[in-house]
Amino acid sequence: MSNMIDKKDEMILSELKKNARNSTKKIATNIGIPRVTVHDRIQKMIKGGIIKSFNVSINYKKIGFGTEVFIFVSFLPNYNISQRQLAKLIAELPGVYEVHIISGEYDLILKVRGRTLEEIGKLVVDKLRQLKGVGRTLTFVCFETVKEEF
Repeated sequence: MSNMIDKKDEMILSELKKNARNSTKKIATNIGIPRVTVHDRIQKMIKGGIIKSFNVSINYKKIGFGTEVFIFVSFLPNYNISQRQLAKLIAELPGVYEVHIISGEYDLILKVRGRTLEEIGKLVVDKLRQLKGVGRTLTFVCFETVKEEF
């Protein structure tokens, strides 16, 4: 399957982003396409790797992880570790929800959640900065998330 999608696929994806638990019948009704067509197109997008997974959107504040920060990390290439290997190690740390390799003054950006800023600070000081290949870090606290897509 080509990675190209058409307007019908875009409408299906839009409905799934709103609520991935909706039935194919409900999606079909909402966008005016036959249920069988919706089902077949979803299956093709799964098989083609366009739809990677169906996720749960969690309200982290309600489960005690309402503190969110973004951390920029500079990579030190003087160790026997690649930037990709370092990114994978960081991704395994508890509280790290996203790791992106970026360009610019810093090499990685992380999304980290915790119960408190103190808890996140311990992660940064005691775990993240102890990893070989981690240079400087710069942490930004998130006051509010206005939009987040999955």
